[in-house]
Order: sequence, then C-alpha cells, then structure tokens
Amino acid sequence: MSTAFQTAVTKNVSRTQRYEAIDSLARENETTNLGVLVQMGGLSGEFRRHALNALADCNATTVLEELAEDTTVAPSLRRRAEELA
Repeated sequence: MSTAFQTAVTKNVSRTQRYEAIDSLARENETTNLGVLVQMGGLSGEFRRHALNALADCNATTVLEELAEDTTVAPSLRRRAEELA
C-alpha cells in the first residue's frame, strides 16, 4: 500500500493531511485504493465521500459502478457513486 493510502487511514494525522493524501491518490490515479477507502467502514464519512469524489475526478466509472452495487457500502455513498458513474 502506498504512503498516501496509509496517511489517509491513519487516525492521528490531521484532517488536512488526510485530504491531501486522498488527493495524491487521485493524482496518481490509484482508483483501487480510492475504492477501498470508500468501502472502509471505520473511516470517517467525510473522507469516504472525498475518496468517492476523487474517483469521479479520475473518471473511474467502473469502480464507481461497482461501489454503487456493493451492499457493504453505506446506502448514501452507494447513491452518490451511482450519480457520479
């Protein structure tokens, strides 16, 4: 796993650094890692939503469609993934 991914999931890192880490994943087109962030139940919703929007910025339609159908993902995030796909 990348350093950016590890930063995004570490709780004792500042919000700003976590947002920047997610943005870094998007810049590197790490759509799989962004998808994992959206699926992570222990990650705060704000970061999961940011990862979801980052997937849209990457034009990761396939990953967004998969998330929209994934029943383990929170319903509100599934709906948003469907809108973004």
